[in-house]
Amino acid sequence: MPASGAGPAPRQATHPKGVAPAGRGGAAGANAGSAKGLPPPPAEHAVQAEAVPGGYAEGYRDGVFAGGEALVAQHIPPDHILPAVAAADLIAAGFRQYAPSLTRLSSPHEIAGHIMAALDAQRPLSVVRLGDGELLTLAADTVLPGQEVQELAPFLPYAGVPCSTPDIRAMLAEAIQAADWVGVPISRAPTFQGLLFPVLRHFGIDWSQLKLTSSTINYSLHQSGLVLPLLQGRRVLLIGSQAPELAALLHNRGIHVTGIIGSVAGVMDIPRVMQQTAKHAFDIALVAAGIPAVILCRRIAGELGKVALDFGHLADKLVTGELQL
Repeated sequence: MPASGAGPAPRQATHPKGVAPAGRGGAAGANAGSAKGLPPPPAEHAVQAEAVPGGYAEGYRDGVFAGGEALVAQHIPPDHILPAVAAADLIAAGFRQYAPSLTRLSSPHEIAGHIMAALDAQRPLSVVRLGDGELLTLAADTVLPGQEVQELAPFLPYAGVPCSTPDIRAMLAEAIQAADWVGVPISRAPTFQGLLFPVLRHFGIDWSQLKLTSSTINYSLHQSGLVLPLLQGRRVLLIGSQAPELAALLHNRGIHVTGIIGSVAGVMDIPRVMQQTAKHAFDIALVAAGIPAVILCRRIAGELGKVALDFGHLADKLVTGELQL
């Protein structure tokens, strides 16, 4: 079965319910981040945290207890104890029971192989990615109250969705359902996998019928040295605010960029972008346009018969020099 991936690390923000939202463009190593899986306080801050009542260390200990031993205690009958068995031991034992349900996500080399095969055969293929932005957009007024989504996701307007409406949610859900490959978060944080399956269920999308990879497949392709080989000898269209700068970088590496479409002004700008896209001759489109990228990639494949990859914040990191081609 195809496989599932990592989500960008949650932003450090406080919410009344203790949920920290996260931006879609996490770094390549964001797999480890989780709003409810924070690492122990760094050593250099440990003494200070211990010395401050209610400080980080105390809050961390309380959180670990509430999320572990306190949950175990709810299952122990009155007037009983479970000697010398830690919550971690019980989790390990329970995990073995559910291990057969593990779903493997397609690796970067597998995804690159599918992209290469589609390019060689000149057939359409779309690779889209779901981060907390997409999931919170879908969750608004469906699995979460709209007001709560606004509090959790003040970044949504920047990501291309000024307001989650039924029409936008329908377009996004349809794109996910029809995409060839869907990147999903590995993080089990509340705004990642905590929303993924409830949202898919609400929109009638059977996750087991989707071809899954990691939501950071863009970074994984880069880390595996697969981006340039995919683009060599191909006509490349770039879409997004970093397109001009990225085009210059790719040109310096011998990549033939045949078209540039600048900033995408949110989901309402998708019709214009599609009209512009249809005017270009290209084999593969790299789309770095926030949440609209999911819809654009699917439409580019479905309507224009091309390969489209949701390139995301990898474009920004290449342009700024944080990552190198």
